[in-house]
Amino acid sequence: MVGKNFIHEVKSWAKQKGEIIMKNMGCIILAGILFILAAAGSAFFGVYNQLQTMDEAVNANWAQVENQLQRRNDLIPNLVNTVKGYAAHENEIFTNVANARAKLSGAISSHDVKAVQQSTTELNGALSRLLGIVENYPNLKADKVFIGLQDELAGTENRIAVARMDYNNSVRNLNSEIRRFPVNLIAGISGIKAREYFEITDGAKNVPEVKF
Repeated sequence: MVGKNFIHEVKSWAKQKGEIIMKNMGCIILAGILFILAAAGSAFFGVYNQLQTMDEAVNANWAQVENQLQRRNDLIPNLVNTVKGYAAHENEIFTNVANARAKLSGAISSHDVKAVQQSTTELNGALSRLLGIVENYPNLKADKVFIGLQDELAGTENRIAVARMDYNNSVRNLNSEIRRFPVNLIAGISGIKAREYFEITDGAKNVPEVKF
């Protein structure tokens, strides 16, 4: 009887130990799964937040491009009026500048990169023709108001170039990032898409020359 009781106790103890071990294994496995899920979640939200930051940087830099383009647009009426004082008969050039300026204003309001790019190209061409006629009017070239306006325009052109470079750099960083795996999956889930560059087309490479 003693032997049987001992064997029974041993089996009972082994069963209890087995249950404890299985329970502990289950806890370890569960803890491992939770750790993996937490790490994956942390990585996901880390990448998500990084993409949001990069996307906002693109938006902020594009706003600077629009601000500088609008600043130049605001200078144009005074420039045109000054030129008109010496070359009132150049109606076609004045009309082209006014139309291109209005088109750019509409494009800026739409925040459409392609539309802004196209209308900027047209305005650059119109301004180039406007400033090109100044050589025919020596008194206009010596006008202090005109000289001040051309200096402001030159400064604005430089700021546009810097803002455009900053914007394109931020676009390149974002577009490069969302092409990588698995970042592209997170970008798709979060709605982050590749952005367009603000390029200077062939028709806009010769920006208005404002120094005479």
